[in-house]
Amino acid sequence: MFRTMMTSLSALALAACAAGPDYVAPVPPQTASGPFIAADTEAVTARPVDPDWWQLYDDPVLNGLVEDALAANTDIRVAVARIAKARAGLKAARANELPSTDIGASATYGRLPESQRLPGSDAEDWAIDAGIDVAYQVDLFGRVSRDVEAAKGDVGAAQADAEAVRVAVVADTTRAYADAASSAERLAVARRIVDLLDQSLTLTRKRHDAGLANGLDTARIAALRNQRAADVPALAAQRDAALFRLATLTGRAPADLPPIAAERQTTMALDKPIPVGDGQSLLARRPDVRAAERRLAAATARIGVATADLYPSISLGGQVGSTSTSFSDIFGAGPLRWLLGPLISWSFPNQSAARARIASARADSQEALASFDGTVLTALRETETALSAYAHDLERRRAYQAAYDEAQRAATITRAQQREGAVNSLDLLDAERTFADAQADLATIDARISGDQIDLFEALGGGWQRPSESVAAR
Repeated sequence: MFRTMMTSLSALALAACAAGPDYVAPVPPQTASGPFIAADTEAVTARPVDPDWWQLYDDPVLNGLVEDALAANTDIRVAVARIAKARAGLKAARANELPSTDIGASATYGRLPESQRLPGSDAEDWAIDAGIDVAYQVDLFGRVSRDVEAAKGDVGAAQADAEAVRVAVVADTTRAYADAASSAERLAVARRIVDLLDQSLTLTRKRHDAGLANGLDTARIAALRNQRAADVPALAAQRDAALFRLATLTGRAPADLPPIAAERQTTMALDKPIPVGDGQSLLARRPDVRAAERRLAAATARIGVATADLYPSISLGGQVGSTSTSFSDIFGAGPLRWLLGPLISWSFPNQSAARARIASARADSQEALASFDGTVLTALRETETALSAYAHDLERRRAYQAAYDEAQRAATITRAQQREGAVNSLDLLDAERTFADAQADLATIDARISGDQIDLFEALGGGWQRPSESVAAR
């Protein structure tokens, strides 16, 4: 009888299939896999993105700060803890694939009525019982396998989320370092402008003392000089703020940031085309896209978990035990009992709750699919926007450079002419103001381009990527 029952259940297990839909990865639009629209510029190349992109700047200090951030950043620590939590959930789901075992023992002392005592036994005695129960859930309808599948999706999503945090931390660390460097350069430019205006102010005062200029000329130059001097503390505050951000990103208090982190005084820039790849490699690389896809896989599997509740739940159970009045009999020749049989539970015909759970799971799957589609579109938009901003800011820089060259030449000529008395102070004031604006604009666009490059690398999903650990192997 037992052999017949086991044979029948085995045949059912082989014939049964997992409930719910099988997961099929969504396919992005075909146009999303081609070259980027805004990549038609000499500033970028279709070569694959370098995962360690910050090393293209060839700055050992930056490299060390990025490594510090990856090792100590608090956001990364949170993401790693979430991976551990997801893996624990996977282990719990896989535990249901194995039989469960319970061992129990009890010892009581009492008195039994004469009608319940065995012949020759004492009225008062010990009753010692020990046994082992074994149960195994027969996964005929894939409840357990779908639950494991969903847990694998959760682990994959947590791993991708951690990679997304690493990408953001690398980009934010590089951006903070770049902001500190560009602020330092802009601060130096602002101070040079003040120095030049001090020279012009000194010359104008000398001409005033010689009767060649009036007090209004001196006041105008002094006003311009003070306006530019007001830029100095603002830029110094920006630099300090960038350094404080850098300290936090690397897991340090502001006072603990090493002095070498503040030594760079020039704006970071790349003088080579940036490798950007194409849309297909972008979607395969971006961790937020992978996280959305894994969440969709998990949500699809949970439809199967909910659907399995429509069918009977079958468990095989067995028990072996012994009851005696002494420990020697329990472990020796005491009376032995054993039980073996299936347990079937089925919520039928009232399945409203199960069908409600299926509807909820399907809604979660639809939400996950919409989220995946939106994440793909967002990735493409961010990359195209970053490419366009970078290309157009490079064009702006060429115009600013030409304006700077002309303003510098005009200021040099005007100063020489004023020394010779060929121009008045208004002409000098105008030339000095134009040159000061050109210097500031050039330093500002250089800082903007530096930020554009980092924004582009972040949009491309580059940054300390390592192959995801195999979920199936755990």
